Amino acid sequence: MFRFWRNFENLPQFMRHLESVSVLDDTRSHWVAKAPLGSVEWDAQIVDEQPNQRIVWRSAENADVVNAGSVLFLPGPTERGTEVHVVMEYAPPAGVVGATVAKLFGEEPNQQVKEDLLRFKQLMEAGEIATNEGQPHGTRSIVGKILSPNS
Repeated sequence: MFRFWRNFENLPQFMRHLESVSVLDDTRSHWVAKAPLGSVEWDAQIVDEQPNQRIVWRSAENADVVNAGSVLFLPGPTERGTEVHVVMEYAPPAGVVGATVAKLFGEEPNQQVKEDLLRFKQLMEAGEIATNEGQPHGTRSIVGKILSPNS
């Protein structure tokens, strides 16, 4: 799990808000994320790393979104599995107004981290992320048939 996460270019597979991550060298990477009014970009620097245990990062100067945090990989209960914990701090663009807009659009980073970790768990355990997108809707009621006559 650590190796998969540490290849930051894998992260957009389960982090829906990320458009891309490009590894620049052993400790630096460039991030592009979706935001309520477009995209935001920043470079990040690893400031501490303990293989198979933790990665600690902070954004570089002049980032659109100033952020810092850590991801910890801990042995699960009774030494079975791995627990993954993410702690993140950020200063949203446009301050309090930006944070409020992000929250309204469901793009507040702490909300996203919870959802991302659930998708990461699915990807690591099942090799794919479960979704109901594109699933048939089943038999429609008469009201459904009237509102959507072509389905």
